[in-house]
Amino acid sequence: MTTTRNTVLEAWMKDHGYSSNRLAEAVNTAIEQLTGRVGGHDGSSVRDWKSGRVRWPKAATRRALEIVTGLPATELGFVPRGRAQSAPAPQQEDPDMKRRTLVGGIAAAAAVAAAPGTAPRHIGMSDVDRIQGRFAEIIASDHRHGGQLGIEQRAAALADEALNLQNSGSATQRVRSRLYACAAGFRSSAMWAAIDGRRYDDAQRHMREAQALAEMSGDQAIKFRIWSHAGTMYRHLGRPGDALAANDVARGLHLTRRDPLFASLGLARQGAIHGAAQDRTSTRRAFDQAQDALDRAEREAPRPVWLTAFYDQAELNSLALSAHLALGEYPTAEAHAHQCLSALRPYMARSRAIATTRLAHAQLAQGDAEAAVASAMKVPSSAATQHARVSRMLQEFGAALRATAHGSSTVQTWTEHTAAWRTSA
Repeated sequence: MTTTRNTVLEAWMKDHGYSSNRLAEAVNTAIEQLTGRVGGHDGSSVRDWKSGRVRWPKAATRRALEIVTGLPATELGFVPRGRAQSAPAPQQEDPDMKRRTLVGGIAAAAAVAAAPGTAPRHIGMSDVDRIQGRFAEIIASDHRHGGQLGIEQRAAALADEALNLQNSGSATQRVRSRLYACAAGFRSSAMWAAIDGRRYDDAQRHMREAQALAEMSGDQAIKFRIWSHAGTMYRHLGRPGDALAANDVARGLHLTRRDPLFASLGLARQGAIHGAAQDRTSTRRAFDQAQDALDRAEREAPRPVWLTAFYDQAELNSLALSAHLALGEYPTAEAHAHQCLSALRPYMARSRAIATTRLAHAQLAQGDAEAAVASAMKVPSSAATQHARVSRMLQEFGAALRATAHGSSTVQTWTEHTAAWRTSA
């Protein structure tokens, strides 16, 4: 049997800078996330996919590829068994044509459009659970990679899928509310990926759609997530007034009075905003209150996966690190950095890279260039070259290092190290 090269996968790899070995490593890591065991792929496996010798990888491999790329297997050029290789790939819609308007599109999704003469399909909680199961994959991919355009696009597509399900049959109000909550959750993940990747115009577009969907769902937890993300976005944009206002909306939800863990996250993010605004007194008060709420939170209470997957003592210390670094309180920032890094869960690769970079900044600001460079060199090359926030912070670190330690051996060490990053990228 003749084979046809998978030129779609080859093009994706070229566009995103993946060699065969590097893609195999990423897929193996994603398989570990899914199954608990590291995958066994190597460069030859990827070459088999590109050559067409393997047209439809096993289910776990396909799911891992979706996590890495943010695209379904069929959009990577793979062909399900029994389908002709020559079948044309579905034409990609223009994202702007596909995107719903907040009023017309969402209202239309609420209507049941059953074809005349046919019994409408009944949408149940099993349909909701099926699409909600994909949410954990988006969360896991975000914590490992963070900020990637592929994650943003995949989350947005899943939001559309949840809304399209509204059109496919009849459902109870409870099911419809859950579907709106699913769509809002996916859209808020797209928003966060755009924030993390410094694509702020896209983030604000996702925010507006997520907010409308959350209102239609009535889900307090997803409302909290969206407004809390909005506060973080405005903080990164240097708009502390808007950041405080958005975060206050999240903190004003009655959910925060019912569950101290939500209250703690809202207070910790408030502290980070106060730090960016150079308000020392409010910063300390917010973090003291955040710590008290975290200490009171019941660990086993049922909560959404997006919250339990990341918010804990390590994340509180990460936000405190950001605040005290902004305030110029470098010894305190360094202490929070060490506390954060010692408590981070193993899969929090993106958070570890950010905290390590901030630690290097805090050490350099205290005059310890050697320790700062040693810390910065621990940031993986993948994060240093592919994560927008980390890349920018490391560029700022290099500029500060050259300004304060010009001509020293530490500057030479850092220069050689970053050159190796560019070579391996």
